[in-house]
Amino acid sequence: MSGPSSPGPAPDTLELAALLCSRVCHDLISPVGAIVNGLEVLDDNPKPDDREFALDLIRKSARTASARLQFCRLAFGAAGSAGAQIDVGDAQTMARGHLEDDKTRIAWNLPREFLPKNKVKLLLNMMVIAQQTIPRGGVLTVDPVGTGEAGGFRVAATGLNVRMPQAIADLLSSGPTGSVDAHAVQPYYTRLLAQACGLNVVLAAEGDAVVVTAS
Repeated sequence: MSGPSSPGPAPDTLELAALLCSRVCHDLISPVGAIVNGLEVLDDNPKPDDREFALDLIRKSARTASARLQFCRLAFGAAGSAGAQIDVGDAQTMARGHLEDDKTRIAWNLPREFLPKNKVKLLLNMMVIAQQTIPRGGVLTVDPVGTGEAGGFRVAATGLNVRMPQAIADLLSSGPTGSVDAHAVQPYYTRLLAQACGLNVVLAAEGDAVVVTAS
């Protein structure tokens, strides 16, 4: 995503729901497709080596799909009744399952406590944005800003070839929104979550890092 966004109408409720569904489907299509490919290999009565390869692909892809589903359920879905509070420790587990891999590591410095559902959703969405700034991997450092329900979060991304996506920064800002499609809906949704929590969310370069802050 590059270039400044042009002002345009914000999506209505139905369009926002549809765009978020498209985003979730985009996250899941790859591991689910890999599972289907592995099953097709098994259906062809493969050699023992090919069979083991297919089973390994299915196992890994099923774990990936499960981790992404759990993360998306909390980051984008209802995940509890209105006004519910969520254990930040559970959010940490889901974030590690979805965002950590051989290239990306999470340094989690938040205390374990219960926070309002929208605030936890905001945190997870901030981490997704921060991860997008380190396409070759690196470290996501998660810190509190303030304390308790009035506090916010700071997610700093450091890594090789860290990049500052200005279009995402524009979508997060409180100014006019540009065109919001399935690729842009996640940062726009993050902005809405921050507003619902009484916070402002900002994406900015800080030295060798790109930082997402909600305060």
